[in-house]
Amino acid sequence: MDIISQLQEQVNTIAALAFNTFGTLQRDAPPVRLSPNYPEPPANPSEDAINVAEQPKLMSATLVKAAKQFDALVAALPLSEGGEEAQLKRIAELQAENEAVGQELQRQLEAAGKFFSLFCCSNALLLYTSIYGSYGSH
Repeated sequence: MDIISQLQEQVNTIAALAFNTFGTLQRDAPPVRLSPNYPEPPANPSEDAINVAEQPKLMSATLVKAAKQFDALVAALPLSEGGEEAQLKRIAELQAENEAVGQELQRQLEAAGKFFSLFCCSNALLLYTSIYGSYGSH
């Protein structure tokens, strides 16, 4: 898999980890009284209080590890040679090459269209002669 695809996969992984981490934090957060005017909220009955306390740390560590992997992938990207001016020159070369290839494809398409027209005409003539006999006898 190329480096750009790996970066895209890593971004997706980070997004999924962040989504799950924030969702877990929201789900497992202890109730908090919003105002002194409200009664104290009931405590969540927790079957595994230690796991609830440790899970955010583990999920955060996993998220940080994924971010570091992303940074390593970014560091592995090839450096541009020659700076912005060289990149613009290369872009212009690629655009010219693309234009030349596009023109060649257009010529081939037109030639194929002419061949198709000729092929259709010759098939129509063959069909006509098979039905009516020789061409021009009627």
